[in-house]
Amino acid sequence: MADVAVAWSTGKDAALALQAVAADPDLRVAELFTTVEAASGRVRGHGLDGRLLARQVDALGYPHRAVAVPDADDAYERHLGALFDAYNRRGIDRVVYADIFLDDVREYRESLLDSHGLAGHWPLWGRDTADLAETFLADGFAATVVRVDADALPAAAVCRDYDRAFLADRPDDVDPCGERGAFHTFVRDGPLFDSPVAVESRGRRTETIERGAHGGTYHCCDLVPGPTA
Repeated sequence: MADVAVAWSTGKDAALALQAVAADPDLRVAELFTTVEAASGRVRGHGLDGRLLARQVDALGYPHRAVAVPDADDAYERHLGALFDAYNRRGIDRVVYADIFLDDVREYRESLLDSHGLAGHWPLWGRDTADLAETFLADGFAATVVRVDADALPAAAVCRDYDRAFLADRPDDVDPCGERGAFHTFVRDGPLFDSPVAVESRGRRTETIERGAHGGTYHCCDLVPGPTA
């Protein structure tokens, strides 16, 4: 049995990838890892409150590591490289990613992994994204749309449940899984969870990021932890 680490974004594709790996008798999930902004503690790319990440991984029950990445041009590769070197020393030789069809993203990840002696594992690669969206919903996962690209979706799309109504309302050129970055989600519940993650929305905000891979204007849901029973 091989030990693997799973790149955990907090979203629906990561949940499907984790579910696939957890069901594989030849693999064991040694750890989840998430890159977060060093200054704010928010999840990179999703802009998500770090407290929600903490509750989510607690409900999942796997060991988890938050990798704090400063806002510098070479920081992402330096900090991920240090993590991958640590995995290599632990005997973890594969990292699981939830990418589906973007060749340039996969090639970038493979190059970075290879430079640190690791391989990638891609359980969703090549799958039909409409089928993946339906699998996510049919399997009983629940998620909230937390960030949308303002060029692809209106502000009203955020804070919605990721459900069949959301999928029916999206423009035809927006992928059902948001694979080109049109939207991101936070998974609140599902078959992997010991208990649901309670959340509350405090409304919407619009923010512009002027640098890096996630540059652009986004509509965001101000999602925060809800009261627990």
